[in-house]
Amino acid sequence: MNDTYGDKVLIVEGKSDKKKVKSILKEPMEIVCTNGTISMAKLDELIDTLEDKEVYILVDADDAGEKLRKQLKREFPQAEHIYIDRMYREVATAPVYHLATVLLGANIDVHSEFLEMG
Repeated sequence: MNDTYGDKVLIVEGKSDKKKVKSILKEPMEIVCTNGTISMAKLDELIDTLEDKEVYILVDADDAGEKLRKQLKREFPQAEHIYIDRMYREVATAPVYHLATVLLGANIDVHSEFLEMG
C-alpha cells in the first residue's frame, strides 16, 4: 500500500467504478478493486494491509454488490458503507453528481464542480 494516499481507502467492485470515482475525488485516497468477487487469500491480504486505515466501501446496488458488501462488512466491521441510490444500480453508471454527493456525505472531499452538475 502506498502512503501518499493518506489513511483513507475506498473499496469498489470494478475498474470502471475506480476510474469514475477517482475523477471525482479531491483528496488523495487509495481505491482498491475487488473485480466483483474477492478470494479469501486476497481478502486476508487486504485485511492485513488496511488494518490502520479508514476503510470505505462503495459497491453496486445489485445482488452481487450486496453479497460483496456483506462479506466486507464481516471482515471490516469498522468500515463506513457508502450507498448509491438503487435506481442507478451500478456505481459506474450512476451520475457523477450523485456519486459526489454520497462521497461528500461520508466526509470524503470531492471536486465541487461535480456537485454543481445536479
